[in-house]
Amino acid sequence: MSAPDDRSAEGRGDPDRSRETSATTAWRDLRRFTDARVGLGRTGTALPTAAHLDFQEAHGRARDAVWSALDPAALRQALAPLGSPVLHVRSAAPERRTYLLRPDLGRRLAEGATLPSAPGSVAFVVADGLCATGVQRHAPAVLERLIPALPLPVGPILVAEQARVALGDEVGERIGAAAVVVLIGERPGLSATDSLGLYITWAPRRGRTDAERNCISNVRPGGLSYGEAAAKAAWLLRAAAGLGATGVALKDEMPAGVLPAP
Repeated sequence: MSAPDDRSAEGRGDPDRSRETSATTAWRDLRRFTDARVGLGRTGTALPTAAHLDFQEAHGRARDAVWSALDPAALRQALAPLGSPVLHVRSAAPERRTYLLRPDLGRRLAEGATLPSAPGSVAFVVADGLCATGVQRHAPAVLERLIPALPLPVGPILVAEQARVALGDEVGERIGAAAVVVLIGERPGLSATDSLGLYITWAPRRGRTDAERNCISNVRPGGLSYGEAAAKAAWLLRAAAGLGATGVALKDEMPAGVLPAP
């Protein structure tokens, strides 16, 4: 009689062990390509301690980002070489807490704001939104690439504090702009707390809805690059000028080859 086979399950090629090893490798490989929280593992029915602490830290960073503030003087200095007048405005929200509790005030200019006239131009609003850090870091680099590619005259650049996207509608209407581009800090997430968004509205005026503008999102080194965002915005503005509209009326049919290489 032959001796019993006392080799380990791993040595015999246990299929369950093989599947577990394969799944672990797959999750590890996936984490190389995303900041999303995938394949965190578990301890019983809970997350491992390290993953739980990492989540708490990321949540704290996101909360801090919402309360971050623009440095208007530094931002105006960074935007000055672009060649357009750079102005500083505020919304009707007097400070950050009111801004967060009263979104309607962030959509209106403060009383007494004076704006130049620039009919037929593309006006830019560089706004803090829900993450001033992202605006401070990324807006100048995007505009540096976008402005030379514009199909229309360049209007003023307004650095806006306590501002929502719709503030650009009032700005564009008062300036007489053909279009307005609002560069604004996006709501911070657990994997990105410095993301910039671009909102493009043709024929801006008070009362425009979100359905009447186009959005380019997740502009940051770990997301959409500055060059890609600028190329996309320039294409949308050219298409909007031809169509006379943005939003749901303007489909993003930009050829993939138009985007610059990463």
